[in-house]
Amino acid sequence: MTFSGFADTNAKFFRALAKHQDRAWFQAHKTEFEEGWNAPMKALLDELRDLVDGAFPHTDLGAPKVFRIFRDVRFSKDKSPYKTHVGGFLPLQRTAKATEVPIALYLHAGLPECFAAAGHYMMDGPALTRFREAVADDKRGKELVRLLAMLEKKKFKVDSRELTKRVPKGYDPEHPRAEHLKRKGLTVTFPSLPKELLVSRKLVPWLAGHAKTAAPLVEWLAFATA
Repeated sequence: MTFSGFADTNAKFFRALAKHQDRAWFQAHKTEFEEGWNAPMKALLDELRDLVDGAFPHTDLGAPKVFRIFRDVRFSKDKSPYKTHVGGFLPLQRTAKATEVPIALYLHAGLPECFAAAGHYMMDGPALTRFREAVADDKRGKELVRLLAMLEKKKFKVDSRELTKRVPKGYDPEHPRAEHLKRKGLTVTFPSLPKELLVSRKLVPWLAGHAKTAAPLVEWLAFATA
């Protein structure tokens, strides 16, 4: 299958699913999800992997992965069984979960909005320790600052899932990169995704171009946390 666009620009299926969170409704409309969102996401990521692989000369780009539509409700007060979006990603290692390694591209299509990002969403203990060591290192830390400044200039948004309240123990509270030492993850969200691209082949080069721009940061994270 060649990607030719998602079902529409307004996530009509997911808006309806948000109002009908039950198995009977989903089963009756499953074809809409598969043909309009899930299959296109798989086709898009397959194509993007080939297009952006060359931007990661020092790391292995793994097989694309698409998240299941079913929510994990075990520890949630919200017991709604279905997500109201489709998400997929390109990891830097085979068989990797999105939270275990840096990712070259994450795409979220549906509600509450559509966006794309790259980076390391949530670092485990050993990876976080190595990340902080790299941030504190004069040469590698300055390179990180340079990469982030370059991306912000190009309208990428730098973010972290979680920050510590204070600079971690063992590091100078006045360290010049103290703000980065507090991070428990580091991602960059791509510039605002034009909605009209969701139903167009033009989404492919748009995503590929931004993923390539973010690639040096993703490779920095891969080496820093390995």
